[in-house]
Amino acid sequence: MNIDTAGIEAIVKRVMTSIDAANGVAPATQDAKGKDGIFDDMEDAIAAAQAAWNDYKMRPLSLRYKIIDEIRKTFTKKETVETIVNMAVEETGMGNVEDKLTKAYLCAEKTPGMEDLQANCWTGDEGLTLLELSPFGVIGAICPSTNPNETIVNNSISMLAAGNAIVFAPHPGALQTSLYCVRLVNQAIAAAGGPANLVVSTEHPTMESANVMMHHPDVRLLCATGGPGVVHAVLSSGKKAIGAGPGNPPALVDETADIEKAAKDIIDGCTFDNNLPCIAEKEVVVVDQVADYLIFNMKKNGAFEIKDRKVLDDLAAMVAPDGRVSRDYVGKSAKYIAKAAGIDVPEDTRVLIGELPADHPLVQIELMMPILGIVRVDNVDEGIDLACELEHGNRHTATMHSKNVDALSKMSKKIASTIFVKNGPSYAGLGAGGEGYPTFTIAGPTGEGLTSAKTFARRRRCVLCDAFNIK
Repeated sequence: MNIDTAGIEAIVKRVMTSIDAANGVAPATQDAKGKDGIFDDMEDAIAAAQAAWNDYKMRPLSLRYKIIDEIRKTFTKKETVETIVNMAVEETGMGNVEDKLTKAYLCAEKTPGMEDLQANCWTGDEGLTLLELSPFGVIGAICPSTNPNETIVNNSISMLAAGNAIVFAPHPGALQTSLYCVRLVNQAIAAAGGPANLVVSTEHPTMESANVMMHHPDVRLLCATGGPGVVHAVLSSGKKAIGAGPGNPPALVDETADIEKAAKDIIDGCTFDNNLPCIAEKEVVVVDQVADYLIFNMKKNGAFEIKDRKVLDDLAAMVAPDGRVSRDYVGKSAKYIAKAAGIDVPEDTRVLIGELPADHPLVQIELMMPILGIVRVDNVDEGIDLACELEHGNRHTATMHSKNVDALSKMSKKIASTIFVKNGPSYAGLGAGGEGYPTFTIAGPTGEGLTSAKTFARRRRCVLCDAFNIK
C-alpha cells in the first residue's frame, strides 16, 4: 500500500532526527542548501560535486579505503537497513521487505571496493610503464524506482572507490528513499574525513534537471540504470555513457535437467522481491518430454496454474494493456495481482503460471511481476532458438537447467547474455548463492557487464623512460 509524499517525508525527518541525535549531530532544516549533499538546484549540486572532487582527487588513497569502510558500516546497521527497505516498499509499493533486506546487505557487504583497481606494468631496457585505473571526475548516475537503495549503495561504493564524485538523479517514484540513502552516504564520507558533497542529488528532480546533468560540461561520465528510454537518453548525450537497460530473461529446461531442483530454482528466482530484479526469470521454455513434471513441481513450490486461456488473456490485458506494462502491478505479489484479476488462489501462492504460445504478451513482455508464461518445445535446440528470440537481443540474463554440457555451451554462445546462470536461480548471477560480486547496474547495451569500481575508472598510462628495471 502506498502512502503520500508528505507521509514519506515525515518518516524521513523523524528517522534522520533520531539518527542525528544518536550521533550528536544537530538537526538539519528541511531546506538547508546542500545539507548532506541534497540541493535545490542541479547546477548548484554539480558545482558542489566538482569542488568536492577537486579536493578528493588530491587526497591519499587511504581516504578511499576509510570512506568505503564507513559506507559498509552504515548500510549494514540493522536498524538503518530495516528503515531503508521498509521505506522503499512503502514509497514505491513494489517488492517485499524480506527480499529487499537480502539485496541491501548483499550490496553493502559484497560490492568490490579498492581491491578492484589492479594496476598493470611493463619493465624492460627502455624503462617502466604503468597502466593505472584513475577517476573520470564527476559521474552523473540515473537511478530506478525498482532498486533505489541498492543502486545508490552499489554505485556509491564502486564510483567512490574509483575516485569519482557522483551526482545522483533518482526516480521520482523512489525519491525519499533515494535522498535518505544519499544523505547517509554523505554522513559516512564525513565520518571518514572526506570532503562534503562528494555525493549529491536534488530535492525535486525533474526531466529538466536530468537534462542539465546529462549535458553539463563538468559531468564527465553518465551511468543510467533503468528502462530503454533513459538508456537511450544517456547514449544520445554525446558523453561516454554506461547503460544498464531492460531484459526479458528466459529460463530454459531440457530433458536432462534435475526437474525437481529446476522447478524450485525457477520459482525462487522469479519470485525474489516480487520479480523486480531485471535478472529474474520472466518466462519458461521447456522441452515437452518433461514439461508436465516441471509444472507439477512448480506447483509444489508455490506456483498457481491458470489453465483457462481466456483468464490468461484477461490477465495480460490487465497487467500489460496495449502491450505496455502497467505500473499498478509491477513488483506486486502474486496474491495481489490474482485478487485484482478476480482469481481465487491459495494463501501460499507465490507466482501465477500458465501454458501459452510463444507470441503471447505474458511471454513476450518483461512484466517485472510474479507471472510466468510457459512455452513447450519439441527439443532443446528448438528451445535454445526460442529462448534467444524471447530475450529480444538485450544481452541481459538467461538461465538454463540441463546436464548436457554441449547444450549449455550452445545456449551460452547463441544468447550472448551478460549473465548466464546454469542449474540455479537467477539471483545466483548476482553473487547470492553463486560466486562473484553483486551489482544492480548491469551494462548489457554498452558492454561493461556487471559494473564495479574498475568500470568507473579511466585507463591511464604513465611512462618512465630508460629506468627502473631490476630484472
